[in-house]
Amino acid sequence: MTIKKLKLHNFRNYEDETFEFGDGVNVLVGRNAQGKTNCAEAVFYLCTGASLRIRHDRQLIRKGTECASLFAETECRFGRLTLGADIYENRRELRLNGAKVARAVDFLGNMKSVFFSPGELRIVQDGPDERRRFLNLSISQTSKTYASALLRYNRILDQRNNLLKERDVQLVSETLPVWDEQLSVYAAALIRRRREYLCMLSPFAADAHAFLTDGGEKLELGFDENYPADEGEIARKLLAQLSSAYERDMRLGYTTVGPHRDDIRILIDGSDARGFASQGQTRTAALSMKLAELEIFKQISGEPPVLILDDVMSELDLPRRKKLLARCEGVQCILTCTHAERVLYGKTCNKIRICEGKILR
Repeated sequence: MTIKKLKLHNFRNYEDETFEFGDGVNVLVGRNAQGKTNCAEAVFYLCTGASLRIRHDRQLIRKGTECASLFAETECRFGRLTLGADIYENRRELRLNGAKVARAVDFLGNMKSVFFSPGELRIVQDGPDERRRFLNLSISQTSKTYASALLRYNRILDQRNNLLKERDVQLVSETLPVWDEQLSVYAAALIRRRREYLCMLSPFAADAHAFLTDGGEKLELGFDENYPADEGEIARKLLAQLSSAYERDMRLGYTTVGPHRDDIRILIDGSDARGFASQGQTRTAALSMKLAELEIFKQISGEPPVLILDDVMSELDLPRRKKLLARCEGVQCILTCTHAERVLYGKTCNKIRICEGKILR
């Protein structure tokens, strides 16, 4: 999978710019706060329909304008594909090959990408929300079934949580079982797919981590919750847990049981990375998980995704920079940095210089 051309109109600090990318390493170079990360963000947005940096799409619109437009010409093993997005104050329009896409789930994953920046250290350092976000976005790029189940689960969960805030205890007691039946079915589908994905991710991450550390450390990933193997049994177990948690959930006003509470264990040499890992170990573990994600996308799609590395090289020592570049072979990579010569060491690349939201030609 490769992106050939990217057009941005009133996106972030870009007024009107067109980027042309090569199949190998593409380096966006320039001083800080010039728009390098904004370009990388635009690529990721067109691949996933989401940004890792903001909560509201309207923040992507250039100040003083009413609409931001993104457009990309891409190529995969099935042929050429165009992706587009128009973002307004309170809505957006997504397009695939020029046709409007009604559901975001149908836009997601047509062009796959793996994004890594210093902010992705949150996967290791922060709470379970970040690790679930990583899993949800990664799996959704390869499975529309998972993305749909996740959307339905979250909608039912919101309705259940709203019901729990009701003061009419009889109404809550009579209505909760109806929501729980539906919730447990979608929850079981999410849990089964997450477990399957982690079984794929763990060995790839361990291999990448061993490569980056010269075998000096061992990385292990696993589910923190013990669920039955069968999806139907998972649903029955969750239904029983939801039932037994009624009183607690009504007292707290939210649902305390389900995959929205699950976590991933990240162990380095057998110790919990959150409480044990140094900054360097955390960075290497998070990067290993992203490189593992890349390998899974290769395996499932039959071709590599676009790899986006935003301001990563400056945080790595020389040996790990070279090792990371070795892992970029055969992958289209969009890399941002302030000084290309310091990170590429003569490697052939397509260099794009950016200054104040403009490409220097």
